[in-house]
Amino acid sequence: MDESKIQQAFAEMGIENEIQCPQAEAMAVKYGIPKRDIGEYCDTHSVKIRGCQLGCFR
Repeated sequence: MDESKIQQAFAEMGIENEIQCPQAEAMAVKYGIPKRDIGEYCDTHSVKIRGCQLGCFR
């Protein structure tokens, strides 16, 4: 996982401690970051994932 790339993407998108699932999907495409890495980063840095299409995060 490239934490610096993810941190940069979060900063550019104005994300601090909460991200919507569609935002994570868009970030993965725009910055070429695997969705799994974004999820791991969120878990490690206490970033809440909201609006999951699967209903996993509430």
